[in-house]
Amino acid sequence: MLKISHNVSIPDTEIELSAIRAQGAGGQNVNKVSSAIHLRFDINASSLPDFYKQRLLSKKDHRINKEGIIVIKAQQFRTQEKNRNAALERLQTLIKAVATTPKTRRPTKPGNNARKRRMDNKTQRGKTKVLRGKVTN
Repeated sequence: MLKISHNVSIPDTEIELSAIRAQGAGGQNVNKVSSAIHLRFDINASSLPDFYKQRLLSKKDHRINKEGIIVIKAQQFRTQEKNRNAALERLQTLIKAVATTPKTRRPTKPGNNARKRRMDNKTQRGKTKVLRGKVTN
């Protein structure tokens, strides 16, 4: 059971974990041992609340494919158990990130004093540049 929040959790039956061989260097052992984990989680077929499903499907993330399946590959560690835990943790953080609604941005305007300071600085800079001109007799 993967716990997302107090009310939401995902049963282990909905998460498909398979062991695969890791990529990259590793000597003779890398070709024999399947230590990397390939995690697949179907959003549409899951028991997640509709709110989570809609937010996950609308999220632009390379780990979510067009069919609505989250694919996570964990191969950071040498042991299969650590990679399994890492993949489950990444799935958990992905779903938790969707749960929080982003704060709405309210556009702001500069204050009157800030505007006045900016104009004074521009005027002063212009006067300085005029003084750099040619000197006439």
